[in-house]
Amino acid sequence: MKKQKHAITGFTLIELLVVLVILGLLAGLVGPQVLRHLGGAKSDTAQLQISELGAGLDLFHLEVGRYPTSSEGLQALVERPSSAENWHGPYLKKRSVPKDPWGNEYEYRYPGDNGPYDLLSYGADKAEGGDGDNQDIVSW
Repeated sequence: MKKQKHAITGFTLIELLVVLVILGLLAGLVGPQVLRHLGGAKSDTAQLQISELGAGLDLFHLEVGRYPTSSEGLQALVERPSSAENWHGPYLKKRSVPKDPWGNEYEYRYPGDNGPYDLLSYGADKAEGGDGDNQDIVSW
């Protein structure tokens, strides 16, 4: 009986390096595009949350007859303030006030400079102004 030799096959070092270079090029081209869309999604999420909070503030105003004071803040939408007699909340679907997509509290001011109230997120940079992801998202 004759023994057969099995050839050991595998990848050479050059083949592995070529694959790694191709993967690196793909990551370099695709990565920034994905990150750009991710930043836009956070801004869109913040705008939607501001709209939802604004609807809750309007419901609060309809039932209580006023908007929450700056000291009561957005927490008045989920917990009854002691000075709100006709409060029938909570006025948000969740039992807590959401944070903006960057993990910060929304800024709420009553009375507002741009409407009955001002509601805003400072964006990724957590500072007033900015462009792109750092742009402020506002209710007005």
